[in-house]
Amino acid sequence: MRHGEVHNPEGVLYGRRPGYHLSELGRKMADRVASHLADHDVTHVVASPLERAQETAAPIAEKHGLEVATDRRLIEAANIFEGKTFGVGDGSLRKPEYWRHLVNPFRPSWGEPYVDQVVRMNLAIEAARTAAVGHEAVVVSHQLPIWVTRLHAEKRRLWHDPRKRQCSLASLTSYTFAGDRLVAVGYSEPARDLLPAKLRGAPISKGA
Repeated sequence: MRHGEVHNPEGVLYGRRPGYHLSELGRKMADRVASHLADHDVTHVVASPLERAQETAAPIAEKHGLEVATDRRLIEAANIFEGKTFGVGDGSLRKPEYWRHLVNPFRPSWGEPYVDQVVRMNLAIEAARTAAVGHEAVVVSHQLPIWVTRLHAEKRRLWHDPRKRQCSLASLTSYTFAGDRLVAVGYSEPARDLLPAKLRGAPISKGA
């Protein structure tokens, strides 16, 4: 699961910086997903150590009488632009000293390599699956790590257009296993109607 909306009035790339909590809307999103999962056989809830992920996981864990576990491997991707605004206007892109970080989108050169994110995320997912063996686990993380891990699971290339990620706020990217084998990847948006209109994008296709 991706965390809910964050209170970020300055519009900075908060990345791994502490102190960024869910907004009021983000808390509603978390509650919505908790209700959506209330009748699921969830026996383990684990989240990134960042506040927004912990706060998103909390109502889900509460619904199932669980504590939220923490796994640092689920943390947001490192990014050289963390703490800055990112854009052409008054953002970092207009400053020549940052241009050298944009030379290789395939790695990417501005932050943690995609491959490194996939490795740590898969280790965290495997640990959660083991903790909930025979049942369901909920793993709360961040958009980019979730998306590149899904791309890897679906045997797609890891470099991509960020505008085309299918990983909205409070969305669920679901893995189904048969034994140790991943047999299906699904996607749903239980809080879709709570998303700001500009973030809703195209309707979710059947089976996505």
